[in-house]
Amino acid sequence: MTPPAFHGVRWTSALLLAALGAGTVRARRRVRAIPVLPATPPGSAGLPRAAGWRLLTARGVEADAATFLAACAHAEREGLRVLDLLPGDLAAERLLGLLRLVDPAGYREDRLGEGRGAGYAVLVAEEVLARAGLEPGGAEPGGGPRPGGPGPEPAELIALVRRLKEYAASATGLAVAPGLSAGRPAEPTGPARVAEMRAQGLPPGALAAAQLGGLALLAGVAARQGRWGAAAAGLYWLQPYLALGGPGSALRPADLAGATAARPVLSLRAAAVTAAASARTADRAEGEDAARAAAYRAELAAGTDRFLEQRRQDCPWCGSTRLTVRLRVPDLLQGKPGRFTLERCGDCGHVFQNPRLTPEGLDFYYRDFYDGRGGEGAGTVFGRLGAAYRARAEMLGPHTRVSGPDSWLDVGTGHGHFCNAARAVWPRTRFDGLDMGDGVRAAERRGWVEAGFQGQFPEFADKLAGRYEVVSMYHYLEHTRDPLAELDTAAAVLAPGGLLAIELPDPESRMARLLGPAWLPWFQPQHQHLIPAANLREALAERGFTVLAEEHGPAHQGNDFVGAVALTATRLAPDPHRPWAPPATPRPGRCGRTPCYGPWPGPGSGPAGPTCTSRARSRRPPGWPRRSPPTARWRSRWPTYTPGRTSSRTASGWPDCWRGRCRTGTTRCAGRRCSPGPVRRCWPPPGAGGTCPSTRPRRRSGWCCSRSGAIPGSGRRSWPGRWRAPAGPGR
Repeated sequence: MTPPAFHGVRWTSALLLAALGAGTVRARRRVRAIPVLPATPPGSAGLPRAAGWRLLTARGVEADAATFLAACAHAEREGLRVLDLLPGDLAAERLLGLLRLVDPAGYREDRLGEGRGAGYAVLVAEEVLARAGLEPGGAEPGGGPRPGGPGPEPAELIALVRRLKEYAASATGLAVAPGLSAGRPAEPTGPARVAEMRAQGLPPGALAAAQLGGLALLAGVAARQGRWGAAAAGLYWLQPYLALGGPGSALRPADLAGATAARPVLSLRAAAVTAAASARTADRAEGEDAARAAAYRAELAAGTDRFLEQRRQDCPWCGSTRLTVRLRVPDLLQGKPGRFTLERCGDCGHVFQNPRLTPEGLDFYYRDFYDGRGGEGAGTVFGRLGAAYRARAEMLGPHTRVSGPDSWLDVGTGHGHFCNAARAVWPRTRFDGLDMGDGVRAAERRGWVEAGFQGQFPEFADKLAGRYEVVSMYHYLEHTRDPLAELDTAAAVLAPGGLLAIELPDPESRMARLLGPAWLPWFQPQHQHLIPAANLREALAERGFTVLAEEHGPAHQGNDFVGAVALTATRLAPDPHRPWAPPATPRPGRCGRTPCYGPWPGPGSGPAGPTCTSRARSRRPPGWPRRSPPTARWRSRWPTYTPGRTSSRTASGWPDCWRGRCRTGTTRCAGRRCSPGPVRRCWPPPGAGGTCPSTRPRRRSGWCCSRSGAIPGSGRRSWPGRWRAPAGPGR
């Protein structure tokens, strides 16, 4: 019989081989895409130091005049304002890590991409530093490093490049400087490694755990999957040399041979050191939110009811009083206290928050979401939506001139990410932005918008009347308190023949019905109104607009299920370090919930046995099973009882009274033991010592008391009315 075509293939090892091979090819392609500075710039003899540039170098790194002049010439020739310089002998693992994060071929064109650098030297135009409001202490105004002054740490330079990329979105690049030396390669310490990862915007703890898991997986397949596993482990071992070695590469890591030979050991040590340092620094970081937490506790002391207005009795869109509750949810975005209701109009289908937030409430629930504590995360999310932003800008192509509109106002621009990305589609258009937050001012300083207006859109109706050819409202109307007033302002701001672009979630979509409260665009408590498409078309027609194009499928962002999982996870396991969380206080336990361990009282011995005195919840004694095997559970129906017994364990290994309840019955013990008989009632019984715990026969665990009320003896009578032979333990 012919074996299958892929018989004997170890698929785990094969997948690892494919992933490692693709990563090696990608790294080799990227390292050859990095431009190389000439050793001596043409015509540099006798030239003074270039004006308008600063070369910032890390501590212990020295750059000669030829390297500085070559970098200035390359930046001016390529139109760059920020240039990160890679030493020719950069360490192998550091170089591989950088190549995983950045593609040199598309780095400059990615206007929303994060800035990346090696952390050794960076050339910056002085006007970029001025706009960013930075004045590094390790540089002098003339250009080079300050004589005798200490340079910044590599993590500081990495963070600097990441920030400067925002101020030179399409004018930031990388280059190899052969004359620049990284010095003697040394393994960075744990805190330094953690600082560099965080400067790159990466979570060090999660990356260290992933690296340890990957090493364990490679070791497992190498030991258990024969030659396939050995091939995967060998490819990982040789990856530095295969990616960075060979002829034709301007980068020659000084430690390439050693890093390749000892890669598994070095990687294991680096991951362990990073994990340990990340845990230590995380403990220190918890104290940084203490002031913010104190401010939130003081603000929440008065409660959250003051953040809501009185409930409205009619629909804000059509005035109908046929309102029904569509949804009641807490704050699933940040986990701030409060509960919010969305109601739906029975006539027009409009969905709105009722009661809605006051302006003070909006300020409270927006805080630390788009800026402050959540600013970095929000910027990362928005920075990855470049394709969606460009698609929005391209939608206007059939309805405007070939060169694009002259002026564009983006309402609700946030930090200006859309305007920055849209410049790649319409480079001649003047983009202005308007938003309530401080991010619009930062967007103006970065150059992402020409002019930034901070405040409510209706407040600028007179000032901006008739000034713009295009007004865009992308996911803005649902955040406003009065969408109709916003549409009136848009009509006033637009010039005759202008275009209005709107994007907003559809409350009548299938995903809204399917996912229910976990549908991300409900976005409570920030979304005040969710407008059906028919209502929006009618409102636009009343204001003199003509709908030129309407998209549903192309406008959809495919994050419904990911968002549902994220909201559910936030609801089930909120961030314990959020500053608005209630202070952690131990919950006092109840006596009825605490298991009692001690001797059983004998029949007729008076009051109940040992009562619960601890106010905290107890755990099972060490060594006691979490769950009894089926045989033990069956035997426990006939436990043996000896007066004066000092152990409360039955044949199943469980205490008879666990968390205040008879183990096989339903009566709460309240500090007493379960009875030793098969009925499993609390002991001692409420009656006399020789009576049955209940005068009502119960067929609970196979046997019950007889009609006469006597405690069942050797000749037990079952219910209803048939005799059975006595059964002992184990039957």
